[in-house]
Amino acid sequence: MDLPESSTAKNGRQRKTVVSWEMKDGEGSYSSSLPMEDEALLGPGHEDDEGRPKGRGGIGTELGSVSLLLFLYVLQGIPLGLAGSIPLILQSKNVSYKDQAYFSFVFWPFSLKLLWAPLVDALYFSRFGRRKSWLVPTQYLLGLFMLCLSATVDSLLESDRGPDVMTLTAVFFMLAFLAATQDIAVDGWALTMLSRDNVGYASTCNSVGQTAGYFLGNVLFLALESADFCNSYLRFEPKATGIVTLSDFLFFWGVVFLVSTTLVAIFKKENPRQQQHKKKKKKMMMMPLDESQGVMETYKLLISIIKMPAVFTFCILLLTAKVGFSAADAVTGLKLVEEGVPKEKLALLAVPMVPLQILLPLLISKYTAGPRPLDVYYKAFPCRLLIGLGYAVLVWWTPSVRQEKDFPLYYYAVVLFSYAVHQVALYSMYVASMAFNAKVSDPVIGGTYMTLLNTVTNLGGNWPSTLALWLVDPLTLKECRGAAAAQSCGSPEAAEVSSHLHHPLRVRNCPASVCQRSCVCSCLRCH
Repeated sequence: MDLPESSTAKNGRQRKTVVSWEMKDGEGSYSSSLPMEDEALLGPGHEDDEGRPKGRGGIGTELGSVSLLLFLYVLQGIPLGLAGSIPLILQSKNVSYKDQAYFSFVFWPFSLKLLWAPLVDALYFSRFGRRKSWLVPTQYLLGLFMLCLSATVDSLLESDRGPDVMTLTAVFFMLAFLAATQDIAVDGWALTMLSRDNVGYASTCNSVGQTAGYFLGNVLFLALESADFCNSYLRFEPKATGIVTLSDFLFFWGVVFLVSTTLVAIFKKENPRQQQHKKKKKKMMMMPLDESQGVMETYKLLISIIKMPAVFTFCILLLTAKVGFSAADAVTGLKLVEEGVPKEKLALLAVPMVPLQILLPLLISKYTAGPRPLDVYYKAFPCRLLIGLGYAVLVWWTPSVRQEKDFPLYYYAVVLFSYAVHQVALYSMYVASMAFNAKVSDPVIGGTYMTLLNTVTNLGGNWPSTLALWLVDPLTLKECRGAAAAQSCGSPEAAEVSSHLHHPLRVRNCPASVCQRSCVCSCLRCH
């Protein structure tokens, strides 16, 4: 949960106008070029010498394009936010960490989109638009998928045998897959939708839009779905359910996706002028590439990029860098919910973080815009490791401060402070790595070059998180604390007997999965 400014290389998805890259003794040299596409923003006669629209009058002349980019990134964040809320809902229903590990595969499409990014670059209908050919059908599918899911998701969460984790994983994986495909198309379109002078705002739209979308799909949804929160703060008369359900939320955003996509398809045009400048672009490429090349040629080019020694070494770094703090990042929130922290209050702690998350990329980009953006990454790395240790202490401390059904105000202040410090370190590493990626990316093949480095970065965070969640159950020894009597609960049969007894038991050393079943049924607590 796992986001990301200006003209040289501010952050993740902003400056992608760098073509050839050579690594010599750790130093990088690059030459800039321009993307293949040109956007019809200011009309004929208002392009620069490369065919891009000129930035005349500042960002005010392109406010419409900036607003559209921002809105598209907000839409992209909605399904991601919803997917991020499901683990908290599952944890409140006492699923095992093995099930949480299964569901964590939902976040993998953003780490694997490199596999189909060349298709997005190479296959399109030129009359309809290179990026709209993928953006429009993808967002239509997202909308339709949400509408269909809204009719069945409640039954998947409330089945007789508990939540149907495998089916939930499959359906939300498809949502994430479609959102990742939309991300490829929007990233490529963002490079040319704005003029050269204003292209720096593309990354700002990305970071602000995704943050806002994730907030709507995660924090806002969890708050409105919680009966306790709604009864305490939004209602005069208590009710048994929240203001909205997951089904209602999916239906609403499904309609929004369908309506907004129709408007984009009708009113937003792409200019096919890139053909006029193809020969100029080819002279500045790292290797010749015809826009009409086949998909296989694009994959061959991608493989040749991966084989570059500097790129290969950097990918190894990105794949292994997050191993040290992935467990703390993936498990801490679930452990807090397990210890009784209300999931909606835990999510609401992200509200004060929104201004910080918006400002951090802008502030950090001042330090990553120079020739060595990874210096910020190296300085933030040890801080992130120490924060992981702090999270472990926080989880250990949580049960001791619980007061009946809630926690004192100072506890939430400590959690909020811990989260804020974590965000500073996280964004420092994220913006620094994305700025470096932007410096070395070749925009000639659209989103593929940048996607290579971005998705490797995401994969380097996802596989350790999935592994960490998978290992929680086998590496955890739990006991159920209840009363004076003691009985072994080492088997499911014994757990079943324990669950039907009317007097409390003290069950020692029961496995996590057994402990969850027996303790919940016996009104005991797992420790």
